[in-house]
Amino acid sequence: SLTRSRHSRHLGACAAALARFNRGDTGDTGDSGDLAVAAEQLRVARRELGRITGHVGAEDILDVIFRDFCVGK
Repeated sequence: SLTRSRHSRHLGACAAALARFNRGDTGDTGDSGDLAVAAEQLRVARRELGRITGHVGAEDILDVIFRDFCVGK
């Protein structure tokens, strides 16, 4: 079903972010152990879980506003 597929996709993205956090992956920055990058991976994981549980934060609302409307252009 669509819901299970959506849940699976979000759980996969959450698990990937947590794996990057655990490994200390920094993406393209090359700064191993950077706390800002670690915090970003945790934020991504939380956001993905929130998409399953229905938790919507201010950041999610701002993302929609700036993605869907021409605010500040």
